[in-house]
Amino acid sequence: MDRLGVMRLFTRIVERQSFTLAAQDLELPRSTATQAIKELEKRLGVRLLQRTTRHVRSTLDGEVFYQRCVAILGEVEDAEAVFSNAKPRGLLRVDVHGTLARHFVLPGLPAFLTKYPDLQLHLGEGDRLVDLVREGVDCVLRVGDLKDSAMVGRRVAVLEEVTCASPDYLARHGVPVSIDDLQSHYAIGFLSSATGMTLPLEFAINGELRNVVLPATLTVASAETYVAAARLGLGLIQVPRYHVAAALAAGTLVNVLPEFPPSPTPVSLLYPHSRQLSPRVRVFIDWLTRELASRA
Repeated sequence: MDRLGVMRLFTRIVERQSFTLAAQDLELPRSTATQAIKELEKRLGVRLLQRTTRHVRSTLDGEVFYQRCVAILGEVEDAEAVFSNAKPRGLLRVDVHGTLARHFVLPGLPAFLTKYPDLQLHLGEGDRLVDLVREGVDCVLRVGDLKDSAMVGRRVAVLEEVTCASPDYLARHGVPVSIDDLQSHYAIGFLSSATGMTLPLEFAINGELRNVVLPATLTVASAETYVAAARLGLGLIQVPRYHVAAALAAGTLVNVLPEFPPSPTPVSLLYPHSRQLSPRVRVFIDWLTRELASRA
């Protein structure tokens, strides 16, 4: 294995905190990975990795070497892409909300992969907080305000939010025409993955936001279940318009209090501060930014 190959292996071990996972990512035998790192440490004359029964962590010297390797590998990828005019290649790991993946990522993906046939995309779905470096993820697409300063965030879209309910629910409880009318209404609670708390309903009144907490007939943690429960007449919900556009058009859900809309929700791509963007991540981010802009 040449020196660049060993650097790629070493950085992957540090990021995955595992010889086994790093070897699998790079399609190497574990024994080869172990021997390559032993020879690297012998050549440098320092201990780079601290092995425990559960994880592998970098030593202080290892952390310094890791940062240098990340920078060098990034420069090499950029140089090869520029001078060889080669298209990005390799495995790209992305984590996306399931609803965002289906509405914004999948429709344009065939054209993207046709343009970059040497890319392999691993698309994870979830809304939990992902440790990008530890889990070997290149970037994540997330909804909401950014709070994680350890990540670089790039806002790629802003989604219009709506309040809605089923015709059956409104027939039973009445159609509210003001915020005060909500006193006789119920909501379907939605649990925040960040706080574990139920989110209040939010309304913009004369340029100011007002939170309203209503009794919840049901509390859920899934966006799909949230919308399905509203269609069954279990209460009011607030969601991005794209998620219920078909239901609103079909009349199975009705937009409520449209003159007092919730604040729009930002959508951002995040990636680690410590990792220089590789060409494959850069082209994916640029493409997804355009996709979201055209479809949001």
